[in-house]
Amino acid sequence: MPKITCFGEVLWDVFPNHQKIGGAPLNVALRLHAFGNEVSVISSIGNDELGKKLLEYIADNGLNTDIIQISTSFKTGKVQVTLNNKGSASYDINFPSAWDYILLNDASIDIVKKSDAFVFGSLATRNEVSKNTLFELLNHAQYKIFDLNLRPPHYTKEILIDLMTKADFIKFNDDELYEASAYLGSKYRSLEQNIHFISQKTNTKHVCVTKGNHGAVLLYNDTFYYNSGYFINVVDTVGAGDSFLASLISQLLNHINPQEAIDFACAVGAMVAQSEGANPILLPTDILTFMHPK
Repeated sequence: MPKITCFGEVLWDVFPNHQKIGGAPLNVALRLHAFGNEVSVISSIGNDELGKKLLEYIADNGLNTDIIQISTSFKTGKVQVTLNNKGSASYDINFPSAWDYILLNDASIDIVKKSDAFVFGSLATRNEVSKNTLFELLNHAQYKIFDLNLRPPHYTKEILIDLMTKADFIKFNDDELYEASAYLGSKYRSLEQNIHFISQKTNTKHVCVTKGNHGAVLLYNDTFYYNSGYFINVVDTVGAGDSFLASLISQLLNHINPQEAIDFACAVGAMVAQSEGANPILLPTDILTFMHPK
């Protein structure tokens, strides 16, 4: 059973009529755990009611909460989520939040050293404290998985390039791929050319790009793997990319063939997009039925 640690924001997604627990690293962690992996989360919450509920939820869902810090200076994170008429989400992310101030400590270093994979995104670099903690932890990680998850204006070109160079696996959506490629000086237009360009420029052999309802492309050890997506009725896209990533890396870390892995990941991402919220319960039998309808 792989041991995986996720670093970054844990928070509440606040919709017009309700609120749900989220944050990309937590969404990834929850889905990884649902597939039987041993998962820890490094983050920080406020010493408040929302933080207490969040911590209870994380523990109830079987994740290790030992390295989630409780801040007395900053509140638990919240994000105002707005959905357009197609279910696509936009975000207004409160600052400062407790997860902007994740402190480096021996317990976090120790758990990262013992993990088979370390998952992180760009949002946690928007403040110096969490950014510095992340960069130090990357020095101790065995296999570094970078999900760009770009949220303007909370990142810089320089930090993205640095993180891509440190990563062993990079996950983009198609817009993020072209943005990052341009930062590195790409003159290419095709998806595959830019994936190869990123792989060579950053010395990263594993690169994945999601294409919304058109599926995903995976470059894995110099071979391309494709899935063209699944036909669904989108309810909301919140967390769909996170579940896709969790499903893909769970399969790959458990030595599943890359083609099977990307097919499975695209199915899980689609099933989340046709459900409300970031973390619907998906049974293995439901996933197989979705992939192979009779």
